[in-house]
Amino acid sequence: MKLISWNVNGLRACQEKGFSEVFRQLDADFFCLQETKMQPGQLDLSFDGYRSYWNSAEKKGYSGTAIFTRHEPLSVAYGMGIDEHDHEGRVITLEMPDFYLVCCYTPNSQDGLKRLDYRMRWETDFRSYLQRLDQQKPVILCGDLNVAHEEIDIKNPKTNRRNAGFTDEERQQFSQLLESGFADTFRWKYPEQVTYSWWSYRFHAREKNAGWRIDYFVVSNRLCPQVADAKIHTDILGSDHCPVELDLA
Repeated sequence: MKLISWNVNGLRACQEKGFSEVFRQLDADFFCLQETKMQPGQLDLSFDGYRSYWNSAEKKGYSGTAIFTRHEPLSVAYGMGIDEHDHEGRVITLEMPDFYLVCCYTPNSQDGLKRLDYRMRWETDFRSYLQRLDQQKPVILCGDLNVAHEEIDIKNPKTNRRNAGFTDEERQQFSQLLESGFADTFRWKYPEQVTYSWWSYRFHAREKNAGWRIDYFVVSNRLCPQVADAKIHTDILGSDHCPVELDLA
């Protein structure tokens, strides 16, 4: 089974840069999107054999998630059931027979860490949400989690230490998630490989490969034996992020 996750940084813009071709090329069972920046009806996008689920932010042109799937879920949930967090279209959960699939676009702490306090509340509540799901069946979490966990996951760790996405607080929250029974599939599979999934549009960062690894597939520990591969498609353009992949046996 193949799963893809991609922060498309505006699906309408990404569609003009070849999204549909990439979608067909990657040929996934589940294709999860973040930062769709769309309201319902703004783009007529469908693919034969797939059903789709959308969670749009109330604020137009902002955030948003979507999942295309070949497999009909038992149930679908939008958000995590907490009003403070559920107005920005950041979470979709599909309940499948053998697992939960959670597509997430984690809030950015923003310049000057203006939203760091909110981000900490989000992290605590989201971890509790995942743990509740995990008590029922294994969880596959994917998305732009807006944190480079370790120094290996970022090109310039020293100069970025107090920047959003690489603060001690955000990194510690990710560590706590892993300690609560989850695994970062790419790092579990490739402990020492240096590969990034996001590059700033500034300073020719992608050409220089001055990137961050902030897009993940995280799974319940008991799914690790089924992880056949974890990939980062650095050659695929169309967004400032590239797609990431999980293959389960």
